[in-house]
Amino acid sequence: MAQGSSRPPKSGGRLRVVVSAAVLVLGVGFLAYAWTSDDGGHHPTPRSGVTAENVMPAVRYAEVPRIEKVYREVSGVPAAVDGIYCYCHCMENMEHRSLLTCFESDHAAGCDVCLSEGDMVYRMTQQGRSLDQIRQAIDRTFSS
Repeated sequence: MAQGSSRPPKSGGRLRVVVSAAVLVLGVGFLAYAWTSDDGGHHPTPRSGVTAENVMPAVRYAEVPRIEKVYREVSGVPAAVDGIYCYCHCMENMEHRSLLTCFESDHAAGCDVCLSEGDMVYRMTQQGRSLDQIRQAIDRTFSS
C-alpha cells in the first residue's frame, strides 16, 4: 500500500451500535404489541385479598336501578373485577388500577362502559366462568 493512502476506519463499532439499537426498537415494539394485543396482557393481575370495602355503597344510587344493581354486583365479585382492564381507558386517563377502581368512586355511575363491563363480569362469574374466559369476552365485546 502506498504511503499516504488511508483506509476507511473500521465500522464494526458503528455496526454494533446500529444493530443494538434495532434490536432495542424491535423489543420495545414487541412489548407494546403484547401489552395491547387481545391475549389479555393488558388486564391487571388481581390483588391478593382484595375486598369490596372501598366500593361505593349501592344504596347511594337507589334512584337509578341499573347503577344500583351493578354497584351491588361488583361488591359481590371484587377479585374478578380487580383483574379486568376497563375499556373506558381510565387506567391511562385517570390512573385507575383496574375496573374495580371505577366503582370505588362515582366514576362508574356515569360511565356506560364501566357499568356494562361490571355487569358482564358479575354474570359470567355467576355462570362459573374463569377469569381468563371473562377477560376474553370483555376484550371481544369492548376492544373495538
